[in-house]
Amino acid sequence: MMAGGDHIMMRFSAASADAGKRLDQFLREQMPEFSRSRIQDWIRHGRVRVNGGEARASYAVRPGDAIEAEPAASPPPTPVPQAIPLAILYEDADVIAIDKPAGMVVHQGAGISEGTLVNALVNRYPALSSVAGPARPGIVHRLDRYTSGVLLVARNDAAHRALAAQFSSRQVEKVYIALVHGTVKAESGRIDKPIARDPIRRTRMTARLKHGRAAWTEYRVLRRFHRFTLLEARIGTGRTHQIRVHLSSIGHAIVGDTVYGAPAKPPGLPPLGRYFLHARHIRFRQPSSGEEITVESPLPLELSDWLRRLERL
Repeated sequence: MMAGGDHIMMRFSAASADAGKRLDQFLREQMPEFSRSRIQDWIRHGRVRVNGGEARASYAVRPGDAIEAEPAASPPPTPVPQAIPLAILYEDADVIAIDKPAGMVVHQGAGISEGTLVNALVNRYPALSSVAGPARPGIVHRLDRYTSGVLLVARNDAAHRALAAQFSSRQVEKVYIALVHGTVKAESGRIDKPIARDPIRRTRMTARLKHGRAAWTEYRVLRRFHRFTLLEARIGTGRTHQIRVHLSSIGHAIVGDTVYGAPAKPPGLPPLGRYFLHARHIRFRQPSSGEEITVESPLPLELSDWLRRLERL
């Protein structure tokens, strides 16, 4: 194998035991990590050479053949339309505001290709922005799988770029509701800690390192319960797992967030089965008119029910 520039050239020499094998079969045996159909596609597009020249997939390999293959990156998967119900909070010619339920993944990845918000969007809307690529049509920002609430979707490329600029310049106001373990002492506060990938557990983020991407989260107490505190959180940055990481870093993990230290089943209470984190409110400027738009999402029933349980503790 030889690497060169942005590509990798794979080189093989056919042995006597390979005599008579189809070229695509031979390459599939040499590179089992790639499917036969992908290898056939490389052959059709001239990315495979036998003794310096192009050959068909059906070419019968001969001992001593020098075979070169230049693998191509797999194209991003095109989302399959699925008739999944969507709760629409706001809609105009440029923007859709979705009320995302907890448990729904925003776009495919990490072995998930169906049941995502994108699968539902492409089924309902014939055109969405293409700025984020074919696998993420319309997606300007994300919410974690087990977080619910308002999520903006761009219907065209101009709207996508305008919204992305508002997010990056921190003009979008995002307000969350979070229930955390323990008693938060101060009535309000600000957490200003950089967030980086956890060097030991790569699926997590951390605020314990001195380096990382700048991030700040402001919070204020909405209500106090025995062993729990209900908070409103505002973020000026949108780092991965930001609110979850920041609140955990001050000793107050979000209820249900076992990744960042919450117990799976709090004593005397049923497991929540999701994070008690809800994107309650978002304010942005309409991409075409510049009008200020505010969209709000009511607290989901499973969260309000859980709060009522706390009142009886």
